[in-house]
Amino acid sequence: MTKLWGGRFTKSAEEWVDAFGASIPFDKELVEEDITGSLAHVKMLAACDIITDEEAKTITQGLKTLLEKADKNELEYSVQNEDIHLNIEKFLTDEIGPVGGKLHTGRSRNDQVATDMHLYLRKHTNEIMELVKQMQEALLGQAEQHVETIIPGYTHLQRAQPVSFAHHLMAYFWMLERDYTRLEDSLKRLNISPLGAGALAGTTFPIDRHYTAELLEFDGIYENSLDAVSDRDFILEFMSASSMIMMHLSRLAEEFILWSSQEFQFIELDDTFATGSSIMPQKKNPDMAELIRGKIGRVYGNLFSLLTLLKGLPLAYNKDMQEDKEGMFDTVTTVKGSVKIFTGMIETMKVNKGVMEKETHSDFSNATELADYLASKGMPFREAHEVVGKLVLLCIQKDIYLLDLSMKDYKQASDLFEEDIYEVLKPSTVVKRRNSAGGTGFAQVKKAIELGQEKVKQK
Repeated sequence: MTKLWGGRFTKSAEEWVDAFGASIPFDKELVEEDITGSLAHVKMLAACDIITDEEAKTITQGLKTLLEKADKNELEYSVQNEDIHLNIEKFLTDEIGPVGGKLHTGRSRNDQVATDMHLYLRKHTNEIMELVKQMQEALLGQAEQHVETIIPGYTHLQRAQPVSFAHHLMAYFWMLERDYTRLEDSLKRLNISPLGAGALAGTTFPIDRHYTAELLEFDGIYENSLDAVSDRDFILEFMSASSMIMMHLSRLAEEFILWSSQEFQFIELDDTFATGSSIMPQKKNPDMAELIRGKIGRVYGNLFSLLTLLKGLPLAYNKDMQEDKEGMFDTVTTVKGSVKIFTGMIETMKVNKGVMEKETHSDFSNATELADYLASKGMPFREAHEVVGKLVLLCIQKDIYLLDLSMKDYKQASDLFEEDIYEVLKPSTVVKRRNSAGGTGFAQVKKAIELGQEKVKQK
């Protein structure tokens, strides 16, 4: 088969060499974007009198026919035509004849592929933002129901202080809020057009790059043709934001895995998001949460792969950059699937409120409250800390908890203790009283949920 660029060559490559160098097995994912960019390009060529209106009409109709065939999976791509661009050009000339060859006037595959990827990532960035929003809504829905559900709070995976379960869930809401705004902000740098930059130096044809940018709904153009064809910062930024999304999902996945275990029993995942064992009939495994926790590795890997790929490349385009696409496609697929699955897990999980609250009565997570009580009555906090530490040790020796100590025990520790200490030490009181801004106090949690709902409404 004669290559579309083969005029300068006297020998054809071996088939296996063609196969090694071809990108069509994966960049066919860009077919819609490639045709969309071409439709804008041909319209501009006609508007600038570079081709005739009749030629533009013929090419446009041919491209629209190909787009319909692509939607129906009727295009049979060829490795011999290397990539999505040359495949489309070959389909086009087969469809409308030699005039199809005029489509490539004033552009290169270098600016064409960059344009395709900008269009692709813009579409999927917006879709991922919508999925993140839906996950936030799921968190808000559960949080609304569990403002006064109390769960042990942890540091170092040791019991620390009781908190509202809604407060715990809302921590992930705000992580996702940052993720959403990172993606939103990335659109400023993503939504610019490289089309018309040519191979690296622009073109001698009197093209109008601003017009094609307008047609493709870009906010502007790259101001430097070398930068336009060699920039992959927008993919790196997307992958970086995606890595943080997956990191946040992985943290919540770890909590779900722990909470759904026999040891915790704080939640039960819906059967839709769990699997069984081939040998142990009693098992209900949190496989979807575990899979999301595992998939973070491939997203991190895609980011570091592209960073490594780009680190030593001179300007402008190099064949190495063909390796920029598979990781991008994989990251999009992985993030979308993970966020969607997690939203379902949150919406359908059963919260074992009684188990959570029972556990808050079976630990020393109210010890800080005891120290604060003494400090509020004038005892230096460091001294109060020591007094409470000794009371905790006494409880451990007696195999009881702070609420079980007698008033005599409290008075022996300090005359500052009064009968109201038992009310102060109740987990519900402990949580309710932490009413500082952003704290776990019920009033603050309700404010946070209202603020979160307002944030979501604005999107």
